[in-house]
Formats: sequence, structure tokens, C-alpha cells
Amino acid sequence: RVDFNVPMNHRNEITDGRRILKALPTIDKIKNDGGIPIIVAHLGRPNGMIKPKYSLRPVANYLEDLGYSVVYAHESIGEEALEAVQKARNHNII
Repeated sequence: RVDFNVPMNHRNEITDGRRILKALPTIDKIKNDGGIPIIVAHLGRPNGMIKPKYSLRPVANYLEDLGYSVVYAHESIGEEALEAVQKARNHNII
């Protein structure tokens, strides 16, 4: 589990990725050791409601812009999460 509460602009683009960049050595270590890193984080869920503006998709996009291959799931449990794990390969991040 990581703290990827990063600042974003009005277009949901990350404006300061330092928290993500600090996690990269751990992510790379897992990948280099043959594992598949599964990143679990949240940006918010006000009153228990899922709102698109709190999606971690911008984090996945940021990692992809850095050259990482991301298998994205909207939730950390359930069918979509299971499918992401089954689809992932050693070079991926979930």
C-alpha cells in the first residue's frame, strides 16, 4: 500500500509526482526479482461514494509516461481486480 495522494490540476494531471517517484525503487526491486508489484492506494471516497475525479487512473498514466506497463483495475477487490492479476505478466505493474 502506498500513499499516492499527489496534487493534480483541473485536468486530473499530476503536478508533483515525488511520492510516486520515491516508490519506484521498491517497485523496480519487485519487478527485477521476478514479481509483479500490486499497488494499492486511494485518493478519496467521500461519504463512501465512488467518484471518477478520485480515480487512480492519473497515477497509472503517470507511471506509463515513465515507461512502466500498467494493468489497471478500478477496485482492489472483486472481479476486475482478479482479472488484472490474471492478465498481468512479469513486466507489468497492477
